[in-house]
Amino acid sequence: MTEGTISAAAEGGDTLTRLEQEGEIAADYLEGLLDIADLDGDIDMDVEADRASVSIISDGGSRDLQKLVGRDGEVLEALQELTRLAVHRETGDRSRLMLDIAGFRAKKREELAKLGAKAAEEVKNTGKPVHLDPMTPFERKVVHDAVAAAGLRSESEGEEPQRFVVVLPA
Repeated sequence: MTEGTISAAAEGGDTLTRLEQEGEIAADYLEGLLDIADLDGDIDMDVEADRASVSIISDGGSRDLQKLVGRDGEVLEALQELTRLAVHRETGDRSRLMLDIAGFRAKKREELAKLGAKAAEEVKNTGKPVHLDPMTPFERKVVHDAVAAAGLRSESEGEEPQRFVVVLPA
């Protein structure tokens, strides 16, 4: 192994360790929140696509956890930001941590991937750009990935909170 290979491997290990630490801090913060709210839920941590990923899941019905998701995921988005701030306070580094509660984001990711693929198919058939409804940054990222997987390109346009995806011909 060369020195460059060793340092790259060490850097990759450092990144994984840092992301695992973010997950641990987030899990502790969220466990405290669940205790305060008197809600039952298990916390699952992972590292996906160079991000710490934390999920709150429930053994029984996830009805109580739906309170933490809110309408259209609004409460989930706010909790994600608060959790990122808690991680930032502990580490001093900006966090890109993703939070999912009761499978809401996973289900949303599936729906958005289908939407992106459908829009890409429409652009392929018509040759005309397709403008989608405004979305959150998470939602736009999923659509951009689906469009890229279909072999097309897409761009985000507009200003938050009315920012939207435009799927473009190849």
